[in-house]
Amino acid sequence: MRDRIFSPGLILTSAALAQFLVAFDMSVMNVALPDIQSSLGFSDADLSWVVNAYALAFGGLLLLGGRLCDVVGTRAVLLAGFTVFGVVSVLGALATQPWMLVAARAVQGLGAALIAPAGLAALSSAFPTGKQRAKAFGIGAMASAGGGAIGVVLSGLLTDAVDWRLVMFSAVPFAVIAGIAAYIGMPHHTDERVGSLDVPGAVLATGAIVLLAYTVIQTESRGWTDAYVFLGFGASVLLLVAFVLAETRATEPLVRFATLRRPRIAMANIIMCVLCAAQFSGFYFVSLYLQRGLGYSPTRTGIAFLPFCVGLVFAIVVSTALLTRIGAKPLLAVGTALASAGLFWFSLMDVEGNFVATLLGPSILLSVGVGLSFMPLSNIATADLPPDEVGMASGLLSTSRQIGGSIGLAVLVSVAAGATTSSQPADLVHGYSLALLACAGLLAVGFVLSLGFPKPAVDQALSASPRT
Repeated sequence: MRDRIFSPGLILTSAALAQFLVAFDMSVMNVALPDIQSSLGFSDADLSWVVNAYALAFGGLLLLGGRLCDVVGTRAVLLAGFTVFGVVSVLGALATQPWMLVAARAVQGLGAALIAPAGLAALSSAFPTGKQRAKAFGIGAMASAGGGAIGVVLSGLLTDAVDWRLVMFSAVPFAVIAGIAAYIGMPHHTDERVGSLDVPGAVLATGAIVLLAYTVIQTESRGWTDAYVFLGFGASVLLLVAFVLAETRATEPLVRFATLRRPRIAMANIIMCVLCAAQFSGFYFVSLYLQRGLGYSPTRTGIAFLPFCVGLVFAIVVSTALLTRIGAKPLLAVGTALASAGLFWFSLMDVEGNFVATLLGPSILLSVGVGLSFMPLSNIATADLPPDEVGMASGLLSTSRQIGGSIGLAVLVSVAAGATTSSQPADLVHGYSLALLACAGLLAVGFVLSLGFPKPAVDQALSASPRT
């Protein structure tokens, strides 16, 4: 590694903002969608692509972004990602046609696919063990989980007070600050490349994930028994099988399956997938419930999410302090149980609901549960790995988060649509309620999995923090 300024504080700033931006941009457009539709003339069928274009590009390219960290260096990937993210956010804010905004959102997804795994890899490399690692990952988890909640709040405020274009532009200051921190504070990569890029694996993985996500999205309008949907799922499976076969033969694979055979890493990815499916779906349906069921304005909807933000920050601070003392398993068990209970409480919503009983109580349970679970999972999934696997492991975890969030949301939107027979508020709320009940069931599965979470190996426990 070249001798240059090395600042753990700046690395933490850049990495935390990377995680913040990814989650922020997943949620910040939701409340603004009605204004975007009226401004640019989106049809009802095409409006969802403002969200889906970002999700497809992001999810499909995450494994590639993670592997690029190992090949060309975390610093270079972060700087490229922040640059793409910031520039395209400006261009998207200037869009005058629907296709311009959709294209900008897709390229934003590319930027997110670079910065999400690179941010985790930077944290893992700069803070390899002990309490400092727990603290750093706690801040990263707080930034990531808080980004989704703050995105909803800020979206409502900016849409009502100014215009949806400022919502699109709002990511730019964060990207600039994060890019400057990475440029100044992060070390250069080694002079020699660490391995090579598995191009066939990258093409197959990207194609499989994008096609799978696209097919699930199509179920909302076509249904689950449509021939086109069956064809999409079949082609996705074939691409995934081809990807696995290609990886077993590659000299420098995109994914080393030996890493996934580590029980703690595999379980952390599975639980993260379930957690994000429930969390992002919860944000989506509760936001719709407040506006369409209770008649809240965008500003009031955003403010209504503030208790969630407070609970999330509190829980992540607590989990950061407790991780090295009691270990991951108790935090995950309590966290997933509370989050499941919060979503079940949300599922009892109706058009006569009030703020305290329908929103405040379940928001606190859900936010504390997510906060207790998020940081241990991010920590474990990148711990105790050789340097040339950290980026790959970060990409895997980011992929698990995105697959859980985007595909889980698409499935649950289909569930809600199937239970809705009219556009009357009571009927819409009934569909949201069933989808949130399914979310609660997903996290109940996460709770069961957390009860069997593997203990750290003896050699890992001796080399890292005692109870991680």
